[in-house]
Amino acid sequence: MAKEKKTTPLMQQYNAIKAKYPGALLLFRVGDFYETFGEDAIKAAAILGIVQTKRGNGTESETALAGFPHHSLETYLPKLVRAGQRVAICDQLEDPKMTKTIVKRGVTELVTPGVSYSDAIVQQKSNNYLASIFQEKNQFGIAFLDISTGEFLVAQGNAEYMDKLIQGFKPNEIILPKKQYKEFVENFGSNHYTYTLDEWPYSGDYASDLLLKHFEVNSMKGFGIERMPIGILAAGVALHYLNETEHRNLQHISNISRIEEERFMWLDRFTIRNLELIGSANENATTLSDVLDQTASPMGARLLKRWIVMPLKEKKSIQERLNVVDYFYQHAEIREELIKEIRQVGDLERLISKIGLLKANPREISQLKRSLFAIERLKSLTNVAESESLRMISEQLNTCLIIRDKIEHELQEDPPVALNKGNVIASGIDPDLDKLRKVAFGGKDYLLEIQKRESEATGIPSLKIAFNNVFGYYLEVTNTHKDKVPEGWIRKQTLVNAERYITEELKEYEDQILGAEEKIQVIENRLYAELLVSIAEYIKPIQLNAQLVAKLDVLLNFATIATKNYYIKPEISESKILDIKGGRHPVIERNLPLGQDYITNDTYLDPETQQIIIITGPNMAGKSALLRQTGLIVLMAQIGSFVPAKEAKIGLVDKIFTRVGASDNLSSGESTFMVEMNETASIMNNLSDRSLILLDEIGRGTSTYDGISIAWAIAEFLHNHPSAGAKTLFATHYHELNELSNSMPRIKNFNVSVKEVNNKVIFLRKLVPGGSEHSFGIHVAKLAGMPSKLVARASEILKRLEQERTGGEDIKDSMRKIQKQAYQLQMFSIDDPVLVKIRDVLNNLDVNTLTPVEALMKLDEIQRVLKN
Repeated sequence: MAKEKKTTPLMQQYNAIKAKYPGALLLFRVGDFYETFGEDAIKAAAILGIVQTKRGNGTESETALAGFPHHSLETYLPKLVRAGQRVAICDQLEDPKMTKTIVKRGVTELVTPGVSYSDAIVQQKSNNYLASIFQEKNQFGIAFLDISTGEFLVAQGNAEYMDKLIQGFKPNEIILPKKQYKEFVENFGSNHYTYTLDEWPYSGDYASDLLLKHFEVNSMKGFGIERMPIGILAAGVALHYLNETEHRNLQHISNISRIEEERFMWLDRFTIRNLELIGSANENATTLSDVLDQTASPMGARLLKRWIVMPLKEKKSIQERLNVVDYFYQHAEIREELIKEIRQVGDLERLISKIGLLKANPREISQLKRSLFAIERLKSLTNVAESESLRMISEQLNTCLIIRDKIEHELQEDPPVALNKGNVIASGIDPDLDKLRKVAFGGKDYLLEIQKRESEATGIPSLKIAFNNVFGYYLEVTNTHKDKVPEGWIRKQTLVNAERYITEELKEYEDQILGAEEKIQVIENRLYAELLVSIAEYIKPIQLNAQLVAKLDVLLNFATIATKNYYIKPEISESKILDIKGGRHPVIERNLPLGQDYITNDTYLDPETQQIIIITGPNMAGKSALLRQTGLIVLMAQIGSFVPAKEAKIGLVDKIFTRVGASDNLSSGESTFMVEMNETASIMNNLSDRSLILLDEIGRGTSTYDGISIAWAIAEFLHNHPSAGAKTLFATHYHELNELSNSMPRIKNFNVSVKEVNNKVIFLRKLVPGGSEHSFGIHVAKLAGMPSKLVARASEILKRLEQERTGGEDIKDSMRKIQKQAYQLQMFSIDDPVLVKIRDVLNNLDVNTLTPVEALMKLDEIQRVLKN
């Protein structure tokens, strides 16, 4: 019978705690270190680059071991979480000095990619959302919860709507029931960080009861989500998950709101990706949010991202934003003053959340005080503004004077980060604290007095009082003077040149000082905890302040960007006309080489006369840029920003659809063409009379005739749709589509002009009426660095094809003729070995790069071959 492995009491405790958190990497506090064992140690060592050792080396219970000092947690924890680990932090729950048995330990926090509030883990300018999703038949409920800000949002709808929300909110972690994982991957792909839960939290009324209990209400009517049962279920499970991860102080999650689908423009997941609004598949690409973000606070940066993926579609709300931006645009001095104050406010949203979690440190409380002073100044600055919207913001801002004064009165002016460093609470708050401080810090002055008095009494000039951890305070006498030591002194240590003594008086004082320091720590901890609880009562007004300041920040930012980048105020109307004059692409123009001007373009679309524009022109001429810039200008206008144009009249758009650029999904087994057709089908099935559609090179993923047929049918469908005259820009390399304008009155042909000089192409990047004759693909191949021999052959084939096809021949017949001619040219050389040699010499020649001298030498070589 095999011997059972012996485990120490410590390892028994570790194993019991580890069993409660399967799948989590357990950081186990032992003394001054966090230790990991077994598989966790192997993972931690690899991720953190720390040394892996062995416990019980060479014995049966040998275990891998890796650890780091407890004060380095803030350094190492983010690395583990960013590597996708769920980390359970197990702390010592009692003072080791107070127990003779094994120290009591327990997990105080479980940190996951979606449940974190540490500044070192969460990104300053982005939300850190946990998404909870649940499916019932064909409907989904989803909740987005950011524990670091307290935001809690709910939505309900079909898979397409869920996908759009996931793309826009970019959650760091998605939780769902185990049995729905397969369907989740089928609907939303596998490139999300997911965690599956057991079924029981999803059953009965558990989730909804949890929400009611948390918000202390009898129904969800007050939050406007009572008609979203699946959404409520997802939201309740999100709260359950926070409890499971040991986060129970959640008073900062004080509200839950519905994502109002009807208020916002529809951007499907393809559009969010294709227009590169907040992220890009291309590394180092500049996104729209990169160009538009010069916010003064992290709160503003986060709100800006939300606005970008959720543009408004109500004229009144858009106009309100634009009017405030216009006011700031006209008043640069007020703008600069407000920005200066917002910088002082800092990240108020995350700061108040830490207070709700009872995790804020003294320095953060001091920052809260500064934030509230800055809010007072913001309130007075916005109150005198000649803008009704700004005065409304001013009215809503709450200076929270009572709590601000309390912090100023009770907290030291410049407190330490860590509470245990002491000197956190100001003097005059607690008489016991002041008395103990006199003993602890004044007592040390008294020790100097004892030293001076004893030195004079004994006649030992070099006498000194010092302290060590072995026997506390002592008197040190050099050997020269040891005969002068009084009888009452007790010798404790003999050194080479001196002896150390203690006295009753010293011991008494030592007890008083050391006891005072411990008591000071206890009192400061209590007073600080009371202060946190007092501040927590102001969570709601401070959260409202944070929202108002974030909004102010984004609108100020729009004015700053407009001034810097020469944007103009768009004209928003209820019409369906889109009229942009001198439009520019906001991202491309920022990345142009110094001194190079962006070539502007006009775009006019209206459902009555010019509903669809077919844009032809060569590759690289700027067709895709023109499509994207139109979409981005409309989107910027409807988030309340000025736009890059000379003039812009925007008839409200309710949906922007794009089919732009090659978006292969080959990794998931789909062909380019299949992906393209999926995206296009999504557009055709969701049209409205206010939609803007941007189609780029539809049908290129299949054969030429298939592609032309599909593109033609799509253009016809859009033109003849009975109810939705969707405004469309249709860029194509199929010149055959220009024929459509002859039979369909609302289709107009335009081309991106080019100039051909001495057989070279100059791209003018200007949109002009009329279709284009050529695609200039061969010129583009030459620009891309194709071998000149290959380019010359392509030109020859093109010339012959054009000649053949003017006779009305099929393209396949033309190609067969060209192939046959090429084959006949080679026939003579098949059997003759001499001619084979000559053929090889000729085939290896690059005529385009041959000099006259080299040509003569080659002829001489061929002559010699013939003579031999």
